[in-house]
Amino acid sequence: MRKVVVSTFLTLDGVMQAPGGSEEDRSADFEHGGWQMPYFDEVAGSAVEEGMAGSDGLLMGRRTYDIMAPYWPNQPADDPFATTMNGFAKYVASTTLQEPLEWQNSTLLKGDVVQEVAKLKQQPGKDLQVIGSGALAQTLMQNDLVDEYRLMIHPIVIGSGQRLFAEGSTPIPLKLTDSKTSTTGVLILTYQPARTAS
Repeated sequence: MRKVVVSTFLTLDGVMQAPGGSEEDRSADFEHGGWQMPYFDEVAGSAVEEGMAGSDGLLMGRRTYDIMAPYWPNQPADDPFATTMNGFAKYVASTTLQEPLEWQNSTLLKGDVVQEVAKLKQQPGKDLQVIGSGALAQTLMQNDLVDEYRLMIHPIVIGSGQRLFAEGSTPIPLKLTDSKTSTTGVLILTYQPARTAS
């Protein structure tokens, strides 16, 4: 069975919002976009590449899709990461987007997202990564559909913004299965729910 993997950049205080750029996601007047970029190094890059190599699909909410869809198709043709992102199957959870979706290999998940993701897990293939998409990740966590968490915890506290683990979340016992530290102090941690950890 395919795994659903939540892959997320986090601040030390658990914020996941807008790691890549100042204008990436300014919802709720978020002013700290781009906090992740100064910490990215070869160790972090290798961890991201390793995760992508074990995946063949992305699960996204509408906001993350809206950020990524205009960007990746317009990157240079010789950019291997862009080639990977554009080649992946993209499954988008949204009640407002309409088909056809603009980014190649994108499919709108229709109906109940929990049921649709459960069906995707039964299909043959590599891992499905949830990137960004905090609300979607929280829905999948609440419904016991996440099989692995790959968290890159950065040595910065910013005090506000959307968090991966929201207040009032259901307790999820986890087991640490791998850990690395980057040259810039980023903790690269892999956890599995206790139900699946071996």
